[in-house]
Amino acid sequence: MQQGPVFKRRHYGTPESFTLITTNYIIAAVGLSIFTNSQHKIYWFFWVVLGLLAVYNAFMLYKYREEYNKASIIAYVISVAGMVALVFIF
Repeated sequence: MQQGPVFKRRHYGTPESFTLITTNYIIAAVGLSIFTNSQHKIYWFFWVVLGLLAVYNAFMLYKYREEYNKASIIAYVISVAGMVALVFIF
C-alpha cells in the first residue's frame, strides 16, 4: 500500500487580491443601491460605508503584503480607479 499523499496536486486557493477587488465592487454596488434615492442624492451613510471599506482595504493590504507583487498592485490600482469612476458615473 502506498504511504505517500493521496493527492499530489496543490491548490493554493483564491488569491487575496481577487477577493479584495471583488469585495470592493460588491460593497460599492450594494451601498449605491441602498443609500441613493431617485433624485440622484447620495446619503451621508454611503460615505461612512466607503470609509470603512478603505480601512478594510488598508488592513488587508497590510496583512497580506507579501502576497502582492507588481502585477497584483497594478490590478488593484486599476480596479480602485474603475470603482471610483463607476461611483461618479452612477
